[in-house]
Amino acid sequence: MERTSLIVGVFAINLLVWAGCKSNWPKPSFAFTKQNNTEINPKPTKSEPDTITVQHCLIGFKGSVRGKSISRTKEEARALATQLLAEVRAGADFDEVIRKNTNDSPPGIYKMANYGKMAMGKDVFERDGMVPAFGNTGFPMQVGEFGLAEYDSRESPYGWHIIKRIE
Repeated sequence: MERTSLIVGVFAINLLVWAGCKSNWPKPSFAFTKQNNTEINPKPTKSEPDTITVQHCLIGFKGSVRGKSISRTKEEARALATQLLAEVRAGADFDEVIRKNTNDSPPGIYKMANYGKMAMGKDVFERDGMVPAFGNTGFPMQVGEFGLAEYDSRESPYGWHIIKRIE
């Protein structure tokens, strides 16, 4: 029994050392996360910019945003986010949509630095310092384009984010 424990311990130490060595390797240039067997939220590619500025409207549901009393269900939040995305894509005033519907603080504008880039300035967030789906949706978009970061307990735990890339 002692020999088995020793072997397992040595294996665990070697695994940790090996993982530590690999942590300095560059991140893959292209990867996907999966949701419902659909590839979503692409990770950074070589064509993504160093920084972006996005504006968003958060559509949360009961219990999803700490400190906010939201009464809608997940299903109602999904339906509202989908409806509002269609409206802004059809020309609705995004600032007005945000003012009336967001469960975050209007105007909901954030500047983000991509992976491996320095967040220069106090109002610039590092991409991996934000909710993953936020940057994964925003960085691949073109300026003026709208996207939707779907609710996912790991990627977007606060609800649905309707995102517009503004820079």
